[in-house]
Amino acid sequence: FWGVEAMTTPKEAQDFFAEDHFATENGAVIDEIGPDYAVCSMSLTAHHRNAAGRVMGGVLFTLADFAFAVAANFSQPPAVTVSSQITFLSPVKGTRLIAKAQQLRRGRTTLYYEVSVTDELGTLAARVTSLGQILNPL
Repeated sequence: FWGVEAMTTPKEAQDFFAEDHFATENGAVIDEIGPDYAVCSMSLTAHHRNAAGRVMGGVLFTLADFAFAVAANFSQPPAVTVSSQITFLSPVKGTRLIAKAQQLRRGRTTLYYEVSVTDELGTLAARVTSLGQILNPL
């Protein structure tokens, strides 16, 4: 990966993304992974809240971007985000965020994903779309 063979098992993905310090030190974990999708989550603490007591928008984006990276790079040539759009839909009501990334299209050099960020109560807090660039197209 990034010059080494692609990740093909969940354990390889977990080991690789353990080095994503910003996301993991803020609590992001990989819950599920498969071809073209990933589910990642984060337990919320006071550290994740803004001055108004709400979950900071950057927390939602960080988890969504992490889920995109995990999904887009599992069993595939390496890819990076080129552009992302986040829409905040509702305040988080629960204590845990869940990001579900799903590939909508993969071309030879680009890919496109949608990520839904909910809390454990089912509140749809944000939707993110991400365009990625495949670094070493086949």
